[in-house]
Amino acid sequence: MRPLTPADPAAIGGNRLLGRLGSGGMGTVYLARSAAGTLVAVKVIRADHAANPDFRARFRREVAAAGQLTGRWVVPVVAADPHAREPWLATPFVPGPSLSEAVAGYGPLPARAVRILGARLAEALAQVHSAGLIHRDVKPGNILLAPDGPRLIDFGIARAEGAATLTAVDAVLGTPGYLAPEQARTDGAVAGAPSDVFSLGCVLAYAATGHGPFGSGHAAAVVYRTVHDEPELTGLPAELLATVLACLAKDPAARPTPDELRTVLGDGLPGGADAEDWLPAPLPRLIAERSTRALDLPAPEPTRIDAPQAPVRGLTRRRLLAAGAGLAAVGAPVAWFTTRGRGRGTNAPPARELATLTLALQADLTGPGKETGQAHERGTKLAVERHNGRPDAAFRLALRVADDGGDPARAAQVVKELAADPAVVALVGPTWDAAVPELATACGAADLALLLVSADIAESALSQQEWRTVCATRPAADQLALPVIDYLSRIRPVHRTGLVEDLEGGEPVFPVVRNLQQSPPSQGTVSVHRIPVGGSDFAGAARALTEARAEAVVYAGTSPQRAAAMARALTVAGFQGPRMGVQHAMEPAFLTAAGQDAEGWLFSALFTDPLAVPAAAEFVAAHRTAYGQPPARWATEAHDAVGLVAEALTGLGEDGRSRAGLTRRIFRTAHQGLAKPLSFDSNTHVLTRQGTAHLYQVVSGTYRYLGRYTDLKPASTQ
Repeated sequence: MRPLTPADPAAIGGNRLLGRLGSGGMGTVYLARSAAGTLVAVKVIRADHAANPDFRARFRREVAAAGQLTGRWVVPVVAADPHAREPWLATPFVPGPSLSEAVAGYGPLPARAVRILGARLAEALAQVHSAGLIHRDVKPGNILLAPDGPRLIDFGIARAEGAATLTAVDAVLGTPGYLAPEQARTDGAVAGAPSDVFSLGCVLAYAATGHGPFGSGHAAAVVYRTVHDEPELTGLPAELLATVLACLAKDPAARPTPDELRTVLGDGLPGGADAEDWLPAPLPRLIAERSTRALDLPAPEPTRIDAPQAPVRGLTRRRLLAAGAGLAAVGAPVAWFTTRGRGRGTNAPPARELATLTLALQADLTGPGKETGQAHERGTKLAVERHNGRPDAAFRLALRVADDGGDPARAAQVVKELAADPAVVALVGPTWDAAVPELATACGAADLALLLVSADIAESALSQQEWRTVCATRPAADQLALPVIDYLSRIRPVHRTGLVEDLEGGEPVFPVVRNLQQSPPSQGTVSVHRIPVGGSDFAGAARALTEARAEAVVYAGTSPQRAAAMARALTVAGFQGPRMGVQHAMEPAFLTAAGQDAEGWLFSALFTDPLAVPAAAEFVAAHRTAYGQPPARWATEAHDAVGLVAEALTGLGEDGRSRAGLTRRIFRTAHQGLAKPLSFDSNTHVLTRQGTAHLYQVVSGTYRYLGRYTDLKPASTQ
């Protein structure tokens, strides 16, 4: 990297420039620090190129193409401005050398490293193609080497599959020596996904031998050999020969798919295709030195004076894909929280230098679920501070907080930014159910552990390969039925249970309905009384329950207001037995709307009351000191999620504290949390279900914690 020149700007799009990574005929690439504190590579295009309308259209396409990708082995665009006088885009900074630099400086890679390289690049291409895109320029210079695997960059000539080219009819897109024969022909042949496979075959040959399979020299001669000659593969290890030859078939239909290629290259690989020690000895040291230099860079001296910079504009998929559209703002910026030792007596952090690992929290902090999001934020912050204050801490933690506002599009963009930040080793969130699929898929692709604290997920989803990194620290919703069944069987036994299934937003509690029907309390009977969507005949439901001689009533619905209507109807009908609900309706609105009719109601919940847990006394005191009030719901569970991550990272040892190491270790880690013990089935990744559900009862207009349902005794009949 070279220093900035007096002619360079001080900042671009809110990114403070630190130095020059390279420059050429197209423009300059800078190393910069974003407003959030992360290192990014900012690619700025020369104004004379940007003056060409065709070029601007292609640049917008590059932004759109890279903005759709979230896979672990691709480097996405995290911000851009295609409409600036000098268009620019920013990607996460990868400190490793390019494959071309590594081979030129240190020689060909060993066969095992080439196989891992190929398997991971094949996975990257599979993700590119599944997005309907073709890279069209897979070459050694567009592959960066990182400690955990390669990264595919530069989608400058990627285009939607089947889209018309923006260049002249006799132009060739691609790099001679690595482009496929169909890319070289000018007879109207359309390059497709197999073209990228051909280019990958050329890359593998180069990585293993130090030379391309079609030689060097004048570009026209190299292209001619690509179209008409057989590849020159002298020196290629025998175990790679058949695979590379298959990739280099002249007929696109005869080439393997990326998924087939990944399987072939990874099959029987020593150490597995997911091995982290994949590079020969000199390269990890080179990467580590570059990382250290980049992180230690001081702020540069001011360069030329610029007009005030507009804030960096985050990408949303809708805006990216709109032809000619600008880039929409993400909303509230991603913020950083890190403890720096405030001298709290014996809790002061250790004096020795420790590595800092970054956790992220994605939460709804400003939208409809901001109370839950704020509880997560406060719980995780206090957990980070507690860890950093431990005298025996082996590393420090930093917390990056991102607000998705409860908006699906914003949530998708935020998780893409977090997953693209190589410093983030784990993500806590989201704080609302509907965002789980988007985050789970993005984190699975990035090999990033995703810890669910309050959001619900079906246990069957944990077996999906794309959700393999999801660590649900709360049990699935069907566990809410257990305290109900236990209470009506062991504490207040009944043989006829009336179940009110409120279909108005009741889908989240369907597992409760199913479990009660399959396992009736006291092995008795369950009569189901449904209230349809839009229906409000709670009085009719109460009469039906009385006619069915129900001894207890369970309200299965999500609305506290509708639960209150049910409570009022039961009082009018003179019902005297136990009345129960689940945590979705256990809100202040229920107490307000039901008034005296709420008294005595019981609720099953998956969160604890830290005020009733002796082990949480220190956490409660710290929360009161920091925020002037006791912890809200889910704050304690969020605190425990950070504790689980810290314990898993500690168990990995200094050299293994990475994303990949954590996603393997966390499901084998047992952590004694304040709310509950956290341990998992190492095969299914399902939380062990010991004491994970609780009972509350309305007493004198408030929710009183009764305890874990397994701890209740019949003598304490409510």
